[in-house]
Amino acid sequence: MHPTDALPPAEFDLRLVRYFAVVAEQRHFGRAAALLHVTQPSLSRQIRTLEQRVGARLLDRDRQGTRLTPAGAAFLPHARQLLAVAATAAAEARAAAAPSRVTVGHTRGLIITPAVQRLRHHRPEAEVHTVHLELSEVRAALFGHRVDAVVARLPFATDGLRITVLYEEPRVLLVAGDHQLAGRESVALDDIAAEPMPRLPHAEWDSYWRLDPRPDGTPAPDGPLIGHLEDSFELIASGQAVAIVPAGLRADSTRPDLTSIPLHGFAPCQVVLATRAGETAPLVAAFREAAQALLKGAGHPRSDRAAPADRPH
Repeated sequence: MHPTDALPPAEFDLRLVRYFAVVAEQRHFGRAAALLHVTQPSLSRQIRTLEQRVGARLLDRDRQGTRLTPAGAAFLPHARQLLAVAATAAAEARAAAAPSRVTVGHTRGLIITPAVQRLRHHRPEAEVHTVHLELSEVRAALFGHRVDAVVARLPFATDGLRITVLYEEPRVLLVAGDHQLAGRESVALDDIAAEPMPRLPHAEWDSYWRLDPRPDGTPAPDGPLIGHLEDSFELIASGQAVAIVPAGLRADSTRPDLTSIPLHGFAPCQVVLATRAGETAPLVAAFREAAQALLKGAGHPRSDRAAPADRPH
């Protein structure tokens, strides 16, 4: 494609730029299409349209997935900047039109109701909205100004965010009801050393939730690749795998064929409030105060030993 074939910059469609950024982050058209709620063929067409408008091929596909071309690598930071500027402009316009509005996100199994109720009680004039997010959406939702704050479990990338640790949540082992370990008071790493665990698509999550590699450097036994932690339930129920999950997920309360066992010697995960670094909105500060006071998990008081209670990244 010759550079002179490219359309003027004014012809850029931010929707196409956003599609490209998501594909570049996921490195996989299928996962990106699912996150964007579009079909894979449609996403491919949109990327081709963007490439025509840029005047260069941005992405290459092979058996391992999708990778950036040199042109794509050069375009990506500018694409992210375009999206960030557009999101900030829209957010500031909304804030000027409706200054008393805040949207709080939360990921699966985390209860934010007490803090939301307190905020609504103390700020009755404010519009307080809540939205459920997948963990993979947290950063995009914050930087895209879809939400102003998110209650989620670490680990996830925290650069550019302010992180407030709310409480610690135990990790438990989820097994089939008829598994040989079912009924145990607790299990240690040695008890599950040979048990396959479903693999997660993001390296940071996979390492944390499968404890891979193990403390002695050996890799964790591989199980099937899944998209989300909850996708593992059928695999576990059928005896093909076990999984380490947060206690607050309470999978065994909705699946009678599953049972959870306390883990001995495993550090708990941290439940945090994430906001954009430098965020000064009074409603965000008010929600942070309410969350710190009221969100303490299901019977597990907050501990400040493992990390500072509030830290910028």
